[in-house]
Amino acid sequence: MRVFAATLLFLTASSIANAAEPAAPAKPQGDPAVRELLDELKYRYDVDEEGDYRLTFGMDEEEDGRSQLVFVRSPVETYGAHRIREIWSPAYLSATDEFPAKVATRLLEATQESKLGAWSKQGRYAVFVVKLAADASASELDDAVEAALRSADEMEQELSPGKDEF
Repeated sequence: MRVFAATLLFLTASSIANAAEPAAPAKPQGDPAVRELLDELKYRYDVDEEGDYRLTFGMDEEEDGRSQLVFVRSPVETYGAHRIREIWSPAYLSATDEFPAKVATRLLEATQESKLGAWSKQGRYAVFVVKLAADASASELDDAVEAALRSADEMEQELSPGKDEF
């Protein structure tokens, strides 16, 4: 009788569990340390499907209404004792998987000229990347975000005159 009761209880519980709606996947929340800094800076943001913070800034709105997209990545990367976080801002989308030689050369030249950050190829995108200490202050994050968005917006204007995709 005990085996029968235990089996009945198991089947009943199993049926109830199987009848329940599947749980919706949790929306990534992003690194809380980044959220705290962005809130301190009073930046508006949302969190994308990868858990990165997505910010959009108006650029000289009085003149041409340009905007620029910036991502503050949640993952922390390490190299030896260094712990860094990346700030990305896209500026160019290639029509193919390879950048035209003139574009690639210009991005290399701009990297040499940059005081903070460098150009990187992410798939078909040219992205300005600033690598920042993971425990950076709000002021340091603010500088990194500004460097990324200004560098990317200027490069977008240079490589794609009259366009504002990012």
